[in-house]
Amino acid sequence: MSFLLPKLTCKREVDQAIKSVAEKVLVLRFGTDNDAVCLQLDDILAKTAHDLSKMAVIYLVDVNTVPVYTQYFDISYIPSTVFFFNGQHMKVDYGSPDHTKFVGSFKTKEDFIDLIEVIYRGAMRGKLIVRSPIDPNNIPKYDLLYQGI
Repeated sequence: MSFLLPKLTCKREVDQAIKSVAEKVLVLRFGTDNDAVCLQLDDILAKTAHDLSKMAVIYLVDVNTVPVYTQYFDISYIPSTVFFFNGQHMKVDYGSPDHTKFVGSFKTKEDFIDLIEVIYRGAMRGKLIVRSPIDPNNIPKYDLLYQGI
């Protein structure tokens, strides 16, 4: 399903997307086109892209073609989804130690739609961090690689 969503293939394209998307949530999915979990997430993103078109713009970013952002956002697990609003990095409290990105795939389309709505409403009120509406049981668990350093 990744062929249904636009791809950003270099740092310049990612920078341009971050700067130019205004009054909408910018969703950047970092991953690869041949990973099973990425394909599952891409399917959810593609199915919701039209419904969320007034609130969000979704792009796919291959971790191998944009290593600068892969390092910057500390993307060690794929897929990882990062959110922006008017050039500002939006953080989300998922009840995990990392608020900078969502790691893994969303369980349902509704989880993703609810999250975008919360980010959009929070960003419109000037918030830079919002609390996730997703049921904690639907959020994938992982260990931070740098924990305890």
